[in-house]
Amino acid sequence: MPYDLQPFDVDIETTPYLQPPSVEGDSDHTATSTGRWTLNFGPQHPATHTTLRIVMELDGERIVRAVPHIGYLHSGFEKLGEVLDYNQYVTIASRMNYVSPIANDICWHHAVEKLFDIDLTPRCKVVRTILAELARIQDHLLSIGATALDLGAFTAFLYGFNEREGICDIIEYVSGQRFHPDYTRVGGTMADLPDEEVFKRMIKKFIREQLPPAVADIENLLNKNRIFRDRTEDIGIITHDEAIAWSLTGPIARASGVRRDLRKDEPYLCYADNWDGQGAQAVQFSVPLATTGDCYARYLVRLEEVKQSIRIIEQLIDNIPAGPMNVGDDTGIVKPSKDAVYGSIEGLIQHFELTMTNRGWKAPVAQVYGCQETANGELGYYIVSDGGPRPWRVKTRPPSFINYSVFSKMIEGHLISDTVAILGSLNIIAAELDR
Repeated sequence: MPYDLQPFDVDIETTPYLQPPSVEGDSDHTATSTGRWTLNFGPQHPATHTTLRIVMELDGERIVRAVPHIGYLHSGFEKLGEVLDYNQYVTIASRMNYVSPIANDICWHHAVEKLFDIDLTPRCKVVRTILAELARIQDHLLSIGATALDLGAFTAFLYGFNEREGICDIIEYVSGQRFHPDYTRVGGTMADLPDEEVFKRMIKKFIREQLPPAVADIENLLNKNRIFRDRTEDIGIITHDEAIAWSLTGPIARASGVRRDLRKDEPYLCYADNWDGQGAQAVQFSVPLATTGDCYARYLVRLEEVKQSIRIIEQLIDNIPAGPMNVGDDTGIVKPSKDAVYGSIEGLIQHFELTMTNRGWKAPVAQVYGCQETANGELGYYIVSDGGPRPWRVKTRPPSFINYSVFSKMIEGHLISDTVAILGSLNIIAAELDR
């Protein structure tokens, strides 16, 4: 490494890094009594990607220390879980990571179905797996493109962002909503696929014709680009042991050599064997690993994960089982079909109880934790149920909040300009920070 990550001897308790400005009206550049400077990076800054603030103490252009500040959104996502039922809360979950919201929907109801001990239908498992992998691609494309954009590679951003539109088209076709689909429900989805053949045709065109050329263009533009590599190699290094100690997950941990992916270690949906109830094998894919733990390694891991997601979808798209999307109406958990609501008094009563009264949800008195491997790492929901129609408490384990905790360590000793590369490689989502 060209320099030590902690080259300055700073007394954290006594250094006056938040002194008032020495120059009247200059609130962003403050000279301290030590001769160092304080710089506010954010909360509104074109390269933060989100609403967060970093107070940096500088020695010249070198960062001595950085104090991250969060809490600018005041969203109250977790508290809202106490007043919304198990289906309504999906509208909140999808807004925690607004880059790949369908993944949040799937993970939330994965945790709820663990509470209710529900085994999904084979058709639902396949559709959810396909959508989860599309969400991973969607997230990685923006992460790679936005990081490149911050470092001056505007064309790479266009390559990635254009293909995200193809995923939005698919999500809109399935759910009726382009950005926040809110598609999943307890025991299934809000509706079956509008037309399975159209769905398959859209997916195949995207993963075979649209996405591979875009990924190749990104690789050709960035992988051996001297400027991009100078800005990302040996920058923001996290070692294997440090990644474990900081509880990092996802591409950030795997870029440091941590062998953990919940799709392999705690398999669910089509990542597990026997997902169709007839001995079906789990989908085959590789988990990319790197060892250098720098920004460039995190970029390469995300790029390879896009390719592996294509591989997973290819195995499933022509093998969507027939049958119902939702578990049976007789469970008292899933809303009855429209035919049942309009054609029978029993269906009308069940729909009324699930929608308008507290008698519909018969949740067990229990607590569960359900998690999945999303684009940024382990996303989990901890639910405490008192038997009522809605959770008593909901807590979220968002990957961005955990991953961001190491940021202040990562940028110590680096230049101000390195902040942009390191922050982009973490792909922080603000709504996961302030819950």
